[in-house]
Amino acid sequence: MSAEPFVTIVNGAAGGGRCRERAAEGLARLATMGVALDPPCFTEGAGHATQLAAEAWRAGRRRFLAVGGDGTSYEVINGLFPAATEANERPILGLLPFGTGNSFLRDFGVRTLDDATRRIAHGTPRAMDVVRADHAKGAVHYLNLLGLGFTASAGDLTNRRFKGLGAAGYVAAVLLTTLRLEHPVDVVRLDDDPHADARPAAFLSFSNSKYTGGAMMMAPNADPSDGQLDVIRCGAIGRADLVRTFPKIFRGTHVEHRLVEQRRARRVELLEPREQPCMIDGEIVPLALRSLEVVHGALEVML
Repeated sequence: MSAEPFVTIVNGAAGGGRCRERAAEGLARLATMGVALDPPCFTEGAGHATQLAAEAWRAGRRRFLAVGGDGTSYEVINGLFPAATEANERPILGLLPFGTGNSFLRDFGVRTLDDATRRIAHGTPRAMDVVRADHAKGAVHYLNLLGLGFTASAGDLTNRRFKGLGAAGYVAAVLLTTLRLEHPVDVVRLDDDPHADARPAAFLSFSNSKYTGGAMMMAPNADPSDGQLDVIRCGAIGRADLVRTFPKIFRGTHVEHRLVEQRRARRVELLEPREQPCMIDGEIVPLALRSLEVVHGALEVML
């Protein structure tokens, strides 16, 4: 393992505040396993992890440890990109999963602190795709997924009212959001398809990895290293049908529904941008999206 210590960024607020209590245990365990770590930097609010990562990158650091959940790694990644792409360098990222969902690591069988520390201490870096999302005011990058429509509304409600309940909170939010189900239109073009899709949809998910909201397998066939997004589209489904279908997402069989479609693309254009809530790696961000593009193999994750 490289002698360069990991820049250690801890989001104490992750996991309903439990991360602050558990981080010391995880970091101590890594230290006893021979992993070199900088003294932890604790975030002080939204966006602080991005600032810390960006400052460390500019100082020449290339190995980072995100201690928290998917939202923490999202912020860290946005401190590293697009600078890493412009420099044609691949940062290395380790993940200690102390968040509410820890969705990304589920793709690789990481469920516990033991799983995560073994991967960081004894695993090898694996190249992963990062997705660049261009919008009216700039760009953001993500590792897990970006959702529009119903999933973003449910994620917003989860964060506002049910965050402390973990995956069960997302289920509760889904059921409440169903009561005001809508089918908005976002005009989408995948790659060079001459025919844009302007059909109403309950939700659209642009997934780099399989899971969301913890154990929900939104994109069961996604591979975060294949250079493609898995685009999951749920059409004009009714409330009762959605409630019946929703539990299948835990097995990934919701994609068998006649109104759910799966496609793959390296680039997605949104031809009529409008500001709306976007769920990005568990965070809700209002954006007027213009395009999504896979940056293939841009990041190395300790797996």
